Amino acid sequence: MYTTINQNRLATFMGRIAAVTFFAAAGTLGLYAQQSAGTAPSLPPVSLKASLAAPLYLSTPDDLSYSSSTGSAEMANAENFNLSSADQPPPRRRYGRPNYNDSRTNSDGSAKYTFLVGAGFTLPVGGSHSYLTTSYNIQAGAGRNFNKTFGVQVEFDWANFGFQTATLNNQLAIYNGPFFQYGLPQLGGSSHIWSFTLDPIMNFYSSDTWGAYVIGGGGFYHKTANFTTPVPAQACDFYGCYVYTANATVDKYTSNAFGVNGGLGLTYKFSRFAGERFYVEARYVYTFNSPRPFDYGDVNFNHVNVFPQNSAKTGFIPVTFGIRF
Repeated sequence: MYTTINQNRLATFMGRIAAVTFFAAAGTLGLYAQQSAGTAPSLPPVSLKASLAAPLYLSTPDDLSYSSSTGSAEMANAENFNLSSADQPPPRRRYGRPNYNDSRTNSDGSAKYTFLVGAGFTLPVGGSHSYLTTSYNIQAGAGRNFNKTFGVQVEFDWANFGFQTATLNNQLAIYNGPFFQYGLPQLGGSSHIWSFTLDPIMNFYSSDTWGAYVIGGGGFYHKTANFTTPVPAQACDFYGCYVYTANATVDKYTSNAFGVNGGLGLTYKFSRFAGERFYVEARYVYTFNSPRPFDYGDVNFNHVNVFPQNSAKTGFIPVTFGIRF
């Protein structure tokens, strides 16, 4: 601001010098013309020194004065103009925590929906360990997150198991015994439990990289035991027919029950900006099957139940590795 005022003063001073110079030059030319014509009047002498010595009014106008009270003066001027509220800028907004709430995001920035897929292995425990062995499991699901801490998931799980060698030998003796007389050379088989469950989840720790949660719930569990034996089979294609060995079902059992599950999980993100999280979790699963007694059935093989373990209550631990997105 002070630079502008000094420039105004200098412009005023230079303007006066130019005016004095102009009038002096004009008077000189006029006298010269009159002298040439012989009619030059006698004029008082012009003193350039006296003109330059005249005082210059270089004071600063009131409206260009600036001080620490400039803001108060401006407010006073605004009040003198009596501006209406419609002419004033809107008041400054007060900001709190950011709100990200939309169709896919909660107000705290967490995603409303999550999807997961994973696979791992199963560990039969308790009485189940006496006739089942470790195998694989598959998991898939989708969930609704209410905030960063709480959510609920709908899951489909498939837990596969093998049979203990002693279990297969005992069943082979039954099928080759006097009642069935199958004469089987050997026996194989597997068991599995598939389920649909509703599982609340609580994330009790979360950082840019790591997370930890507790999960548990319950739902419908379907348990199956399938015993097979190898038999020769024939297949034909464009090049001809050939014989191969296939597993034919000898006996099969199913059981439906309500079950519960609960466990802990860890998540990991390679980047704080990534939406995907890798997870590993372990749960304990228990199904409330209704036990059925051992029964050879009748001569028409009705009500046969020579593997009552399939209808027994079942406990196992699935360990799953997967990705959430």
